[in-house]
Amino acid sequence: MSKSSEKTESPAILALADGTIFHGRAIGAKGEASGEVVFNTSMSGYQEILTDPSYAFQLLTFTYPHIGNVGINDEDMESDSIKAAGLIVREFSDHYSNYRARCSLQEYLVEQNVVGISGLDTRALVLHLRENGSQMGIISSEDVTAEELVARAKALPSMEGMDLVREVTTKESYDWKQGVWDPVTGYEELTDADLDARQLIVALDFGVKYNILRLLTDSGFRVRVVPASTSAEEILAMNPAGVFLSNGPGDPSVVTYGIETVQALLGKVPMFGICLGHQILGHALGASTYKLKFGHRGGNHPVRNEISKSVEITVQNHGFATDASTLPEGVTLTHLNLNDNTVEGLEVEKMGVFSVQYHPESSPGPNDAQYLFEEFRKRVDSWAPAAREMN
Repeated sequence: MSKSSEKTESPAILALADGTIFHGRAIGAKGEASGEVVFNTSMSGYQEILTDPSYAFQLLTFTYPHIGNVGINDEDMESDSIKAAGLIVREFSDHYSNYRARCSLQEYLVEQNVVGISGLDTRALVLHLRENGSQMGIISSEDVTAEELVARAKALPSMEGMDLVREVTTKESYDWKQGVWDPVTGYEELTDADLDARQLIVALDFGVKYNILRLLTDSGFRVRVVPASTSAEEILAMNPAGVFLSNGPGDPSVVTYGIETVQALLGKVPMFGICLGHQILGHALGASTYKLKFGHRGGNHPVRNEISKSVEITVQNHGFATDASTLPEGVTLTHLNLNDNTVEGLEVEKMGVFSVQYHPESSPGPNDAQYLFEEFRKRVDSWAPAAREMN
């Protein structure tokens, strides 16, 4: 499908808390959006990135200059809506062409009531964030002065100490029934009979992406997604073969309810964590986290597997990291970021738990790390006999 959407020429302003101002053109809904200004270096997948719950309360800057050219389709969503607070791009495409597209990015932003800005120098913005760190900001297409916007940006709360998991987690438990995308048949929907024949995995939803759930399903599991506040007692009462700890937004140190649940599950059931789930597992094991200067966001981050010594090109999206110096005895550092030597993975083999900071489900990005889902399958299978004996 190919279509052009109506072009907007209304002015817009991006104001950072340190007083830096960028002028551009309004895109999406008219109004204002506030949050932490961050950047993503992926060259494709803007739809998946915008709908990733890990971007809650963030104004998302794409370093790739041309955004919007393939429109929006219903198959590549990573959640039920746009989760980023706002969008910042260099060149916004009014024309889109893709056989699966149902609308333009402009139409989708308006539909979702998401404010954005285009036409500014995103290279200058990214360099500024790299040098000075991610910071709070406001996008506005309303009649307000830049000085007033800067003052309001300075008053915004920091991401440190912010629990955003409560904003994005599911309100009720549900069974996930969808496998990965097939270019011929689309998404396969499993029947209840199919699910009943599978081992149950409970996924703690801190802001989970759909493609993670699809890959867990393709690994042969029955996946039940539960709210982040679900207790260990409630999870164990479901008699799961394993527990998955999902990605999500915000400061992991304040998700105390999730940390307490994971602590209570240690040694009782195998666990696999991704991104925020990795950080929460680290806290449960006794480590701490800290905020990165500008975070890791994109589809091109090199990570070394410290066990095999192989290097993976990974998808990342996080602003906090586990502090390697606080990892207690018995916790193995399994993966290391080759850009800045930050922790990218850990495990406690005897407890059947492991995690990675990056996103092995890609979507969008490389598939180098999808072996980790098979690794989870192996750990669940090897743990099952011992778990049955304990019960």
